[in-house]
Amino acid sequence: VPPTTPVCEVPSSAMTGTVVELSCKETEGSPPSEYQWYKNGFPLLEKTGAGSARAANVTYTMNKKSGTLLFNTVTKNDTGEYFCEASNGIGLPQKCSVRRMQV
Repeated sequence: VPPTTPVCEVPSSAMTGTVVELSCKETEGSPPSEYQWYKNGFPLLEKTGAGSARAANVTYTMNKKSGTLLFNTVTKNDTGEYFCEASNGIGLPQKCSVRRMQV
């Protein structure tokens, strides 16, 4: 079963230095969907373990299985337009509408 349009929860504003979680969920897809977050139209990298030097300034953890994007301490650099895409290999990936988060 292809995924339906996911429901995204993105706070419209956040205080610098706070913990912020963005979530993305769709329940119709079978097998269960994997989720990819985008910021300003660019896919966010999945951060794993220590990561490379390039990922050293990454302030978030993205879980493709649960659809969460967790910022441990948001910064002004995290301000932007976010959306997520659900895909399970069947049918076309589905996106939620873009939401702006202001830090």
